Amino acid sequence: MRNERIFVSGGAGVIGQVLVGRLVGLGASVLVGDLKPRPKSMSRHIQYRQGDLNTISFTELSSFAPTMFFHLAATFERSVESFDFFEQNFLNNIRLSHHLLSLLKDVESLKRVVFASSYLIYDSSLYTFKEPVDKAVPLSESMAISPRNLTGMAKLAHEVELGFLERFRSSQFSSVSARIFRGYGRNSRDVISRWIRSTLRGEEIRVFCPEGIFDYIYADDTAEGLIRIAQTPSVRGIVNLGTGRPRRVADIVNVIRANLPSVKVVHDIEVEFDYEGSCADINLLMEKVHWTPKYDLEEAIPEIIEYERTRILENDDLLQKNILISSASRKVPLVRAVVEASDRLGLSGLVLAGDVNSQAQAQYACNGLVQLPETVEENLDKLTSVVDEHQIGLIIPTRDGELDFWSKHRAMFKARGVDVLVSEREAIAACVDKLAFAEFGASHDLPTIPAWESPRGIGPFVVKERFGSGSRSIGIKLGREAALAHGATLTTPIYQPFVDGREVSVDAWLDRRHKVKGLVLRDRDEVANGESVVTTTFRNESLEATCREILEALPLRGPVVLQLILDENDKPHVIELNARFGGASTASIAVGLDIWGWSILEHLQQDLISVPFLRSGREVRQIRVPEDLLFYDPDI
Repeated sequence: MRNERIFVSGGAGVIGQVLVGRLVGLGASVLVGDLKPRPKSMSRHIQYRQGDLNTISFTELSSFAPTMFFHLAATFERSVESFDFFEQNFLNNIRLSHHLLSLLKDVESLKRVVFASSYLIYDSSLYTFKEPVDKAVPLSESMAISPRNLTGMAKLAHEVELGFLERFRSSQFSSVSARIFRGYGRNSRDVISRWIRSTLRGEEIRVFCPEGIFDYIYADDTAEGLIRIAQTPSVRGIVNLGTGRPRRVADIVNVIRANLPSVKVVHDIEVEFDYEGSCADINLLMEKVHWTPKYDLEEAIPEIIEYERTRILENDDLLQKNILISSASRKVPLVRAVVEASDRLGLSGLVLAGDVNSQAQAQYACNGLVQLPETVEENLDKLTSVVDEHQIGLIIPTRDGELDFWSKHRAMFKARGVDVLVSEREAIAACVDKLAFAEFGASHDLPTIPAWESPRGIGPFVVKERFGSGSRSIGIKLGREAALAHGATLTTPIYQPFVDGREVSVDAWLDRRHKVKGLVLRDRDEVANGESVVTTTFRNESLEATCREILEALPLRGPVVLQLILDENDKPHVIELNARFGGASTASIAVGLDIWGWSILEHLQQDLISVPFLRSGREVRQIRVPEDLLFYDPDI
């Protein structure tokens, strides 16, 4: 591999980290692409491209000029795929594989493609049974195929694409699809790592179908096998990558028990699954590559145990702490976006909806509900106890009225190991008080719309409440007398000159240093109750620069929303600033503003300098409509 230039998609995964380390050790230059941040153990000499590889460009790949491509990036779920996986599978498996191949096929330097496929492609009727079996069925490359699930379907689709290109580009590059059997490894979500982590925490492990037989292949063997396959030009098309040594689920339990006698096993006899009995026929692998995997469960499991113990000793528990979204209420799109970012970044903790209402609907879009007392001083001890009880590591406030409380006590929570994603109190005060915000803008020469406690001039005016949501009970384009009459109906009215023009929202995210990481402009095409029900993203570099200057004038942190009007000359007039996530801010996430990904990475103390803001070249229009959440019998 010396002097080879190798692109590895999914290089921060369980197999990918081992593979990348070995490639570098063999003298290769490596470019890694992954949604996850650069692993702490990965050398800084490795080129790293974090982000959705669906947005990677031909220029990025051709400038690196890879000679080899290892395609590991994929999304998968555990035994049963959920309904939400339908879309994830298309975007991160089918679409991603096609996108990468459509670019790389035209990179002249490319000589070899190795695709991490799966044994899930084989017809499951060959190796699943209603009753336990004595022997595993060896699956050979020539046996019948019928993908077992969406993941298997996606793997097969890309195998077919690679085979198609072989007919046209075989003189340029060759390809091979390695059908990997049941993988496991360090820092994984597989059942072996999960059981080990549970045992080390003193928790029970639930075992079903202990008679099931699988071909378990350790990530170190998988990485070595992929490298050897890549180095063997005669291997093209399909090849199995497994051990050929089938083991029962009960064997895993026994090996864990031999190393961790404290393991507590609960046999779940009510789960209705077929019994599997499969293993890899590796005759082709041995014939062509002259190699077989070396690890058995007895050698690999102690390595995983030691790895997990080290993580505990190093206090590497941030990944396992839970995230609490306070005042979650009915904010289902927000909660879903946090869940997606948490899953994407490999957190093993839960995402929990927090609210004073035990019936808060957002709980059904995440891992459950934490009922919170009101965020008032007399409840501070109660809130602290709830946060400790539920092992919260990150709190995300979402309501204007609670921001000052959380900011005031942020240092106290930080001392307890809990990060609160909230701006400084002075920034919150300036944002909540619309008169103070207008005066702040005037004193800093920012294009904010003036505000007064009584109308000046003859109008027309906009009349609104000084504190809280400015959209409630608002009066627009009123003459002086009408403005005074409307103001008399409000608690603390303010008066502003009416500015005619185009309503725009600006979603942004600021880091701990109060610097803008990224922002997105969007038109408020249709507004109801103060929120955009139809909104469209757009680009305007001059306006973006102005908004960046405005936002960095205050000590803000995390997600914020700036509201402004563009007049007929495209001059901005700033209305207000909300120091929280907006109701329609998910539109900006769709074009690359990775609000919750960045928030989680900063919470995990990752260096965000190496994490770029990859603004999509395509714009989106978001239509906000009610949606039904359906839960079927097993989930009720």
